[in-house]
Amino acid sequence: MNDKQSQDAALFRELMGDVTPLKNSPRVTQARKADHTPGLQQRRRAAGQVLDKTSNHLAPEEFITPVKPRDVLDFKRDGVQHGVYKKLRLGKYQVDSRLDMHRLTVNQARNATAGFIRDCMAYQIRCCLITHGRGECREKPALLKSCVNHWLQQLEDVLAFHSAQPQHGGTGATYVLLRKSETKRQENKEKYSKGRS
Repeated sequence: MNDKQSQDAALFRELMGDVTPLKNSPRVTQARKADHTPGLQQRRRAAGQVLDKTSNHLAPEEFITPVKPRDVLDFKRDGVQHGVYKKLRLGKYQVDSRLDMHRLTVNQARNATAGFIRDCMAYQIRCCLITHGRGECREKPALLKSCVNHWLQQLEDVLAFHSAQPQHGGTGATYVLLRKSETKRQENKEKYSKGRS
């Protein structure tokens, strides 16, 4: 220590000579109220929307209505044209993606279905094929088939589905027709308007 520092330390001790330290007493901490600013509320809403898009809301097994192994699955939302549905039913659309569920548990198949449809939409796939099998020799026949029948109806992006033609798996597989993405709809509008001018 130099002279200046030792003089400062001596002065400090002299001034603090009659000071006694405070006793430690338990502190009470109050929870800080969160400010519900518009920005915070907007961020919370945005986070909720991300969860909604990635979470799986498909029904668990106990809510599924069973179908028989050889039943034909068919579903069409209101507004889907008869000719479009017929083309799907007859297997006339090009199948651009496939999901094979053989050897999957119900929970694995549930997650696979939600993820598969989400991926198809992200890659602008219009028609895909899900192979679920018939499960004829199982303890619960057609369990995965029943689940797929129920789950596809729950997904908004699915416009229609129908059991496949024999060359694609027959009643052990299902064609799925998906909504056009917003990009594809815009492209079609532009083509249509250019064709009319």
